[in-house]
Amino acid sequence: MSHVYQSDAKFLPPQQNPLLTRLIQSIFYIVVYFVYRIRIVVDDRDVAKLKAIADQRVVYLPNHSTLDDGLVVFLLSARLGQLFHYVVAYEAFQGLVGKLMQTVGAYSIRRGVGDRQSIMQTLKILQQPQCKLVIFPEGGCSYQNDTVMPFRSGAVELSFKALKKLYQHESKIPDFYLVPVSLKYQYPDATDDQIDRALSRLEVALALKTTEDDLYLRLRAISARVLTNIETEYHLTPVVEADWNQRIRFLRKHLLNYCEEKLQIVPVTEYPDRERVYKIQSVLAAIPESAKQGEIDYEHIYQTTVRLLNFDAIYDGYVAAKPTPERFFATLDRLEREVFQIDRPKFKGQRRVVVKIGTPINLKEYWSDYQSDSLWRWAEPNRGAWTESNRFANHQDNRNCVQQLDQRPIIDTITQALQQEVQVSLIDNNTYH
Repeated sequence: MSHVYQSDAKFLPPQQNPLLTRLIQSIFYIVVYFVYRIRIVVDDRDVAKLKAIADQRVVYLPNHSTLDDGLVVFLLSARLGQLFHYVVAYEAFQGLVGKLMQTVGAYSIRRGVGDRQSIMQTLKILQQPQCKLVIFPEGGCSYQNDTVMPFRSGAVELSFKALKKLYQHESKIPDFYLVPVSLKYQYPDATDDQIDRALSRLEVALALKTTEDDLYLRLRAISARVLTNIETEYHLTPVVEADWNQRIRFLRKHLLNYCEEKLQIVPVTEYPDRERVYKIQSVLAAIPESAKQGEIDYEHIYQTTVRLLNFDAIYDGYVAAKPTPERFFATLDRLEREVFQIDRPKFKGQRRVVVKIGTPINLKEYWSDYQSDSLWRWAEPNRGAWTESNRFANHQDNRNCVQQLDQRPIIDTITQALQQEVQVSLIDNNTYH
């Protein structure tokens, strides 16, 4: 028999102190450089692009490849001389750091549930004049420097909802910008010795003896041992003909099913794996300690969700396709999280983060499309996908790159345009110069 528990997690609102935030901004470059070994690089033209819309409402939408991205975006706010608000996962608000995050403008969101209070806070902030809000639209960390996971449409949808409320109060459509931001980490001083030391630590921990000198082959040997160990833990025997990607997909599917079956969660297979993991974690968080008795190993279920998130975007061939230090280190970090059971692996060296600003999308230009979408869905709620003639019958001006994508309702179309621009920026070789 299943039980439904109510989580006692409380919404953590922003408690921004402008004066203290400005003070922290003034010293943050030094702190981050020496403590986190990070230096950001932002082109003056990109800074000018953002300062040109500084008086407007702006939502920044960066990719999320490491747990340090929040630090980088805060550095960007310092470079611009602006105060940002930030939507941050509830779990990140721990102790003094959590209090400090609220002080500089961060507030919580519980993933895997409909966090009404967080949504209402977001709508409130979006309606403030000159609001600057940061939302990571991937909904979680990919842990891969060159990978962008599918953007969730919530940021665009909430922005349109805020625009609608503003229109109702002001009787006019204000400018309202969505800005794609790419964050790309580089190790300018990386050497093979650094990679060798990281590989050696893992080989020792896994009791893996090797006489191989090739760094990539050593990485594959470590990855093979980790994959086999996890399969063994969950009593899985891989198909002999299966390649690594097939084994990874099967393992991911099995781990999801294991968690959902143990917690009696009805699987929603059309949801992305990450969303299903967040749902599992939210159910776990709602179970009181007094109820965590019996045969179910709740800690193992939780650790399984951590594994799923750690390896969510991974695929065989990521390093082989482009064996840069950045891809080596990203993969090594994943393996260290698994083998050493840690959240933040040891920094591998000084990091330079190239911040690229994409073309801002002004939702004001797409207000009529949003209204048309809403009216059409209200009139024909059971109809399937829109046809091309429905989509852009009135669009002849080739605005931005939104029209270049598949014909979809405008929220999904803009979401994909933002994701596409970030992805292109990450793979652009000019990002490195």
